[in-house]
Amino acid sequence: MKLLSAFVAGLIFGLGLILSGMANPSKVIAFLDLAGPWDPSLAFVMGGAIAVGSVGFYFASKRSRAVLGDVMRMPTATRIDRPLVLGSLAFGAGWGLAGYCPGPAVATLLSGRSEPLIFVLAMLAGMALYEMQTRFSGKPQ
Repeated sequence: MKLLSAFVAGLIFGLGLILSGMANPSKVIAFLDLAGPWDPSLAFVMGGAIAVGSVGFYFASKRSRAVLGDVMRMPTATRIDRPLVLGSLAFGAGWGLAGYCPGPAVATLLSGRSEPLIFVLAMLAGMALYEMQTRFSGKPQ
């Protein structure tokens, strides 16, 4: 049941990304290009996602267990620190250069285009490098 619900949630999320235009790199770049012909439509998509997510987080924070029985693991970090800022800058730079963020890139892997595949491979390489760095240093940087 957990696997089926994860599949359905991922499918709905991926379809939402495609229908909203978040999986279209040219639309994303037009949203991020404030100096050019700016397309503000994705701001409404993100605002809607934040609203829906906020409601979900509100109800999830009141529970000790998820609907399917797993222990609820809510985020506990509240500090804005160097790793958060640097990670956010790297994420934003990658999003702005490629026109993809992780969700839409994964959602478009089967499109037959090479760009999402290259992005996902680069993303996985970056994640592996981070994991190796934290294991060798003993702490996140």
